[in-house]
Amino acid sequence: MESRTFGYARVSTSEQNPDMQIDALTAAGCDRVFTDYASGAKEHRAQLDLMLDMLRQGDTVVVWKLDRLGRSVQNLVTLVNQFNEMGVQFKSLTESIDTSTPGGVLIFNVFGSLAQFERDLIRERTQAGLNAARARGRKGGRPRKLTDRQIREVRRKYDSRSMTVDEIAKLMDVGRTTVYRALEETRDGTRKEE
Repeated sequence: MESRTFGYARVSTSEQNPDMQIDALTAAGCDRVFTDYASGAKEHRAQLDLMLDMLRQGDTVVVWKLDRLGRSVQNLVTLVNQFNEMGVQFKSLTESIDTSTPGGVLIFNVFGSLAQFERDLIRERTQAGLNAARARGRKGGRPRKLTDRQIREVRRKYDSRSMTVDEIAKLMDVGRTTVYRALEETRDGTRKEE
């Protein structure tokens, strides 16, 4: 089967006009142009998903500019890696990127490294923030629904068999899961140290 060249155009709102992109993609030899009117931050876009379903080995995807395909480097790298796994080439007209050439592959590998670097920095900053909060005595997560005194009361009522878990939950104005969690924390009769 003959390979095809698909263009992908995107504008953020229906008030914007994609004609310039469509003209450039048509001039670049695209057999068909898929156009979305949606934010680039959306992972799933109707026309992008349709194009992805139609792609087969040997095809080429062309965009007018990289940010038309995705808003983040990570999103772009994910899509281009998907193209690569499918045996599909990728071209960006404005940035002169063409993954059918060694230079284009190099550029995208650099983008991939930058995306990984960005993920590592985010992870590092998140961990540093959590460590700093712990050093100041703060714990992460949601605030507890029951106080230590209420947790001891849950254990006492449960152990005395005077109330069911449902009744205890209703009395404490919490869900059954919270009661079970309190019972788990006090399994040996005393609240576990955190």
